[in-house]
Amino acid sequence: MATKDQVLNMTPIGMNFTVLKASSDTGGRSLDLHWEVLPLCNIKDPLLHTHPHAIETYELLEGEMEFFVKDRWSLAKKGDKLTVPKGVTHGFRNPTAHSAAVYNTHQPALRMEYYFEDVCKVLDKVTENRTKEFTMNLNSKLYMSVLMNNYRNEIIAKSPPDAAIKLLGAIAKLIGITY
Repeated sequence: MATKDQVLNMTPIGMNFTVLKASSDTGGRSLDLHWEVLPLCNIKDPLLHTHPHAIETYELLEGEMEFFVKDRWSLAKKGDKLTVPKGVTHGFRNPTAHSAAVYNTHQPALRMEYYFEDVCKVLDKVTENRTKEFTMNLNSKLYMSVLMNNYRNEIIAKSPPDAAIKLLGAIAKLIGITY
């Protein structure tokens, strides 16, 4: 369970999240995060996804980023706010040479804080405790698919396709991959 001020270090994939309000702080109404999105984060193959039961919001505090919503990418600048309704395909990337800062919420929180904590565990596993560079090789895809399949109520991949995530996750479990 995440706690206020906890840092979720996802630097191998270009992000650092700080918990501003955990689910326990809001009675489950939201998970509030401060994101640091590193330069060139998600430029190659960003995860396009939906949250079937939650609304996600973004407020760009510093820098510029691009957000994919429904069917197109749009540039956002400092001060811009974006709300993504339940079930709408979306994603983000930082195409610039500078970090961006984002105030992000998931409403309701569901188990998103556990998902982000587990992303950190998977990154530890596939980078051998951060001693190797992250690459999206077959091993990483298997681990990430197990992760995504564990949180289907919270997040569903659209690109890569959900069917591929389900299949790779099932194969990974069959061969004993856990994190």
